[in-house]
Amino acid sequence: MKDLRYLQLWDAYGPLLTDAQREICEKYYMYDLSLSEIAEEKGVSKQAVSDALKTSRELLDFYEDKLHFNEWNQKYSLEVSFMMTDVTRALEDFKRFHPEFAGEIDGIIGKITVGETIDLDEEEN
Repeated sequence: MKDLRYLQLWDAYGPLLTDAQREICEKYYMYDLSLSEIAEEKGVSKQAVSDALKTSRELLDFYEDKLHFNEWNQKYSLEVSFMMTDVTRALEDFKRFHPEFAGEIDGIIGKITVGETIDLDEEEN
C-alpha cells in the first residue's frame, strides 16, 4: 500500500469525507491507482485529484488529532492480540493435562484464531 497510515485513517474516518473525497481515496489507497489514472476515470485534471487527496489527508489528520480513534484502535488491538495468545497458550496447556477435552479445546482455539464469537451457553449444550 502507498501509505499505511492514511489507509488506516481512511478506514476509521472515511465516512466523514465527502463522496468525492472517499471515492478518490478509495481508488488511490485501496485500488492503488495513480493520480493520472484517477483523473482520467473521473474526467478531471491530475492537479484536481492531487488537491482532493491533499485535502482528504488533512481532514483525516484533523479527525485523528481530535478523536484519536486510530491510535486507540491500534493500541487495544495489540493488547487483545497478546491476550488471545495467552488464552490460546493456557488452553493448549489445559489440553495437555486433560486430553479428554482435546476436541472441545481445539474447537474453541479454532474459533479464537478466526475471530468468531463463542456462545458459552451453546457450548454447554
